Amino acid sequence: MANENVTAQRLRDLLRYEPETGEFIWRAHRKGRHSIEGKQAGFVNRRGYRIFGIDGRPVQAHRAAWLYVHGEWPDMFIDHINGNRGDNRLENLRDVIRRTNQENLRIAKANNKTGFLGVRLEQGLYRARIKAHGKTIHLGMFEKPEDASDAYIKAKRELHVGCTI
Repeated sequence: MANENVTAQRLRDLLRYEPETGEFIWRAHRKGRHSIEGKQAGFVNRRGYRIFGIDGRPVQAHRAAWLYVHGEWPDMFIDHINGNRGDNRLENLRDVIRRTNQENLRIAKANNKTGFLGVRLEQGLYRARIKAHGKTIHLGMFEKPEDASDAYIKAKRELHVGCTI
């Protein structure tokens, strides 16, 4: 999704980044009827990421924030430390490997029927399991999903380097 052909200078010419709020504000006037100067750039997509266009191409705000401040695109993946994909404050962003980014997952995926990260319902009980260092580790079977979730979170804090919960 990122348009990594955009340079830091081009980004800075068109937008102002506010590291304390994580917002990008348009500097430039748009050709046509409506001015966008002073308005927040972009929209939030269905996955929770802010996207805006530069020269007709989509740019992810979290990656653009890195470019704006550091002068180069991130080497790897930009992780939102607090898990909020809409929070593009510089202090909430880190350039990490894919595994670290995945280990910082804080909410269950949409297809998880229990609503708890690392928990699934099996034969009337709630199974907690975690993947770490290329292995799946069984954490136990529980009567309540909250108990399974507690076991998962405890293991996550111990085993996932990227975890910030």
